[in-house]
Amino acid sequence: MTRAIRVRAFFALAVLALSLYITLTVPVRLGLDLRGGTQIVLETKDSPTAKADSEATDRTLEVLRHRIDALGVAEPSIARSGENRIIVELPGIQDPREAADVLGRTAQLAFHPVLGIADADETSRKPLPKQSAELVLPDESGQPVRLGPSALTGADVESAEARIDQQSGVGWYVGVDFKGAGGDAWARLTGEAACRPAGDPARRVAIVLDDKVISSPQVNSSVACRTGIAGGSTQITGSFSRDEARELGLLINGGALPVPVETVEQRTVGPTLGASAIEASARAAVIGTALTSLFIIAVYRLLGALAAVALACYGVISYAALAALGATLTLPGLAGFVLAIGMAVDANVLVFERAREEYAARQSKGLRAALTAGFRNAFSAIADSNITTLIAAGLLFFLASGPVRGFGVTLGIGVLASMLSALVITRVLADYAVARRSVRRRPRLTGIADTGKVRDWLVRRDPDLMRRRRTWLAASAAALVLATSGIALRGLDFGVEFTGGRLMEYSTSTPVDADRARDALADAGLPRAVVQTSGDGDLSVRTDQLSNAEAAKVDRTIGDLAGSADKIRDELIGPSLGDELRRGALIALASALAAQLLYLAVRFRWTFGTSAVAAMAHDALILVGVFAWLGKPIDGVFLAALLTVIGYSVNDSVVVFDRIRELSASDRKTPFSRLANTAILQTLPRTVNTGMGAVFILSALTLLGGDSLTDFALALLIGIVVGTYSSMFTAAPLAIELQARSTAPPPDVKPRSAQRGAAAI
Repeated sequence: MTRAIRVRAFFALAVLALSLYITLTVPVRLGLDLRGGTQIVLETKDSPTAKADSEATDRTLEVLRHRIDALGVAEPSIARSGENRIIVELPGIQDPREAADVLGRTAQLAFHPVLGIADADETSRKPLPKQSAELVLPDESGQPVRLGPSALTGADVESAEARIDQQSGVGWYVGVDFKGAGGDAWARLTGEAACRPAGDPARRVAIVLDDKVISSPQVNSSVACRTGIAGGSTQITGSFSRDEARELGLLINGGALPVPVETVEQRTVGPTLGASAIEASARAAVIGTALTSLFIIAVYRLLGALAAVALACYGVISYAALAALGATLTLPGLAGFVLAIGMAVDANVLVFERAREEYAARQSKGLRAALTAGFRNAFSAIADSNITTLIAAGLLFFLASGPVRGFGVTLGIGVLASMLSALVITRVLADYAVARRSVRRRPRLTGIADTGKVRDWLVRRDPDLMRRRRTWLAASAAALVLATSGIALRGLDFGVEFTGGRLMEYSTSTPVDADRARDALADAGLPRAVVQTSGDGDLSVRTDQLSNAEAAKVDRTIGDLAGSADKIRDELIGPSLGDELRRGALIALASALAAQLLYLAVRFRWTFGTSAVAAMAHDALILVGVFAWLGKPIDGVFLAALLTVIGYSVNDSVVVFDRIRELSASDRKTPFSRLANTAILQTLPRTVNTGMGAVFILSALTLLGGDSLTDFALALLIGIVVGTYSSMFTAAPLAIELQARSTAPPPDVKPRSAQRGAAAI
């Protein structure tokens, strides 16, 4: 065993040992869409007196943190996002109304003297405090009262919390402590009120939040006139229940937010939906991985079995990386994890096919030399194809948000882990296997001592596919026109992420007719609600912007129709965020095209880069068009699938162009079209075998992944089929046409040793 093999073996064992330790000791963090709960995205806004800058957002976050802590939610999360957004995650909260109401109360908290009951002609006059010295508002019983100028604000409150005093019979009350001059101001305010007789409305003090009186306690008869309640603390009593006292204390303790906040996004996912998604994805992963492993074992025999072992190692390494980095595993990310298993086969297939070529060209040098040359010659294509996928993953991470961003993280980790498993783990196992005397005596057992059925068929036929390159381009153009006509005729069904609005999904005990549900919602005041049903008893309602109170009306309406209905998903996207996400999607797509073009132009020639990007755009438009014809939603998860398809499409084109570059370096006399045709034929076995591996995974995900993942897997399945076609019959013919029109000399690439791929056909 050489020193290089020993170093690789030690490194592989160290990585696996560390990954196993992390897997067993560090749990991966599940997103709310998998464990259930509510996510609320708040955006700070400018007020007449304060600007929503970074400092104001930080202070707002701290106020909200106190409010969230008082809610008593297990493991809540609150974090800044950008300049003026705050993301709040509340695991286990299925009814977001209480949390949203508490978090969203944004106006100045103030304590006002009550001047008296408002006259009838005053009830319609409700000037804000900054516009008038007096304020007319309904108290908690609904009776309009006149309030004097505020004497204290939330900034004067040190703390407020619900307490219980059973000995005095008070029961639950709210204890409030003031800070600084707030204690003296409270004494003056209550001292003035104490001068009024008992029962007089003016003996009360109104606590106002969001231009709403949240409490108006009467000053106790024991408090002396002009003296008031001294000491900097007080008790608010009133036969409170525990929840009532807790909520009032929470609102007072939260105080005033420095600037107003607006809910721009709200997502609620039921725990059963997340559990079923995990179960379905795990089932799809097991079945898909088993089918993929059986396929590569059938094709590559012993080396295929070793690649299957490396595939299992890949899964452990990827999971450990997610856990170690503290990354959040989301629903699209889970699908990306499953998808990356199929893509991890690609590097192994590239190596094994190159090893087959090398063994067929120089059998006298043996299995180990062929395998070594296979790893060496496949490295360029592996690196280029994986870098293009990493570009797509990076764009998802930097330009997307929420679950789609999580998919970008998972995809990026999967790409790096797949390279490690193929170039290190598979190589260690394969080097050890081919060094055995028993294996060397039976070279066909390894799977690289024969050329394979696909390659044998190509050798016999030697078809000139590029002779009709303009026919292939015409076919691609026709498919493109057919797909884009779906966009023009059917339009695109943008999800609420891109349009704004609210989407609620229910699991009903009995099937509900969509027309009947639509009529019932129209009677409830929602005539524009879009209702869709599925055969397994699920029902979705999509509307424009709805408040939480209006959403509760939808809950009651659906519940009355179905007998019982469990809400499994609730998504609210504000119009401004919808516009932003739509712009972000377009920027992500444009950036993907530009980044791929730039990379390919640097690595190859501009003709290759242009051809690959044109094929990539062809694939993306066809996928969007098919979804338009099928009436499938265009949402953030579809965007993740689309960018993945772009990366996969470039992968295939890169493998073909890498072989063309290699052949051009060693043969400058053969016409370019003939070299391109040879490159396609030589890489076709890799294309077929890699595509089959991904198809097994995606078919399992489509059939077994459940409603949440079906559209995602379907998009990728369509994209892989179209991408496989376009790499051979769109990118390559277009490169030939551009090359024929280009006056530049052939690529100046130094030939590498063992670059004799043409001998394989």
